[in-house]
Amino acid sequence: MKDSAMRPIRALLTALACLPALTANAAAPSFDYFDANRAMIKRGVQAVLTCNGLFTSHRTRERVFEQELAYMGPHLGAATGGDYRIDELLRAVEIGTEDNPPVMRAVFREGIGCVVLAPDQDLGDIDRLPRVDIPPPARDPAATPWPQGDLLPDAPPPAGIDAAALRAASNWAFNRASPEQVTLSLLVVTNGRIVHERYAAGVDMHTRTRTWSTAKSIAVTLIGLKVDRGELQLDAPLNIDWLPELADPQADPRQAITLRHVLNMSSGLYPVDSFGREYATGSGLAYWAGASSVDGARDRGLVRTPGAFWDYENYDTLLAVYAMKRTFDDDDDYRLFPYRELLGRIGMHHTLLSTDRFGDFILSSQVYTNARDLARFGLLYLNGGVWQGRRILSQEWIDFVRTPAPASAVRGHDYGGQWWLVPDGRDDVPRDAYATAGNRGQYVIVVPSHDTVIVRRGLDYGAQGFDRWDLTREVLKAIAPE
Repeated sequence: MKDSAMRPIRALLTALACLPALTANAAAPSFDYFDANRAMIKRGVQAVLTCNGLFTSHRTRERVFEQELAYMGPHLGAATGGDYRIDELLRAVEIGTEDNPPVMRAVFREGIGCVVLAPDQDLGDIDRLPRVDIPPPARDPAATPWPQGDLLPDAPPPAGIDAAALRAASNWAFNRASPEQVTLSLLVVTNGRIVHERYAAGVDMHTRTRTWSTAKSIAVTLIGLKVDRGELQLDAPLNIDWLPELADPQADPRQAITLRHVLNMSSGLYPVDSFGREYATGSGLAYWAGASSVDGARDRGLVRTPGAFWDYENYDTLLAVYAMKRTFDDDDDYRLFPYRELLGRIGMHHTLLSTDRFGDFILSSQVYTNARDLARFGLLYLNGGVWQGRRILSQEWIDFVRTPAPASAVRGHDYGGQWWLVPDGRDDVPRDAYATAGNRGQYVIVVPSHDTVIVRRGLDYGAQGFDRWDLTREVLKAIAPE
């Protein structure tokens, strides 16, 4: 055979010989282009959690390093010291040094909690950070009867409570087989009365800790107030000025996204907080690295039909919060609205809603509060939006948050409007129960059929896995149904 005829065969054999090498290269780990982001965010997580642990929760440095920082894995230094600095006077924390960058900083601000700074800011920028002057309560909470205040009645518990079964449920919550499940508090309210209240060492009824995504249920409540007033519409476009802005904004396909879509976690926007992108991009940059929560939320492209695909995204919540903000003409009115129209009215005087450094509420995660305030929040829903005879939230809005999001069908219809629902197939808890849920085990569980609210606060870490519906089952063993 002539050499010219052999050339194609030799080329084919050479190509086939190269295939294993090509396959091996394709399977090799790819370069992490988000590595710098991850390093910055990790330092920011430590800065924010340490700052809030010390100056919002008033925990000791030892407790902060032992519990608040446990879930993030290895971190800089220890309670005894390291490459970090705590400024007690400024109520500020710096993680990292010039010799060990990046340096991330967080500072406590009145009425907000700790705000994370951008990497190019330092403590000289503190006075430029937002603060909120929360209106003081009209009456001293310590001298005001529950539930508006913290004064409990000196009376026997209501009928229908099995005290032994309630103690067993409490022990079930606190004495976990996994050391990664750390219960800080458990509070049970039945017939409007606190029938059980228990705290871990170093925690009491005043201790404020981070709600994580339980904040989303507070966000949807504030948004519901605006819908009830006709200032927002559930099935109208969000009225967002999307980024990047098109020459004709009305031609933007994202104009099809409604408030219902984002509250149902089915916006159809490109995912940035799931599919392995956590703590690398998306809301992580706003939570922990000083980026704008608003700009990041509205700078995503549409990749699916709105309403068709369920995807848990912090930015979907923040889009709804931004749509709410756009109903205000004044930033001060926006920042005081939660306290004037919700928190102050139902006695949640211990609750701080955090913002980014631009003054926008990060109501997808960053709220600090205590167990009693969350119990009050649960009671508002349990009572159909009525608080001590005054309607605050419509029954229609409560019905919406309890209605399964259509796209959650593939998950067992376990998600409504920023509240979690009992999944299909679970028959050991009442079907009418619904719950908030936050990272590290933050739960407010509302059970209308038993006239009960259950609050569990945790500092879980690692695999976590504390099951809110298992807790509901155990507590309800002690409480007769209505």
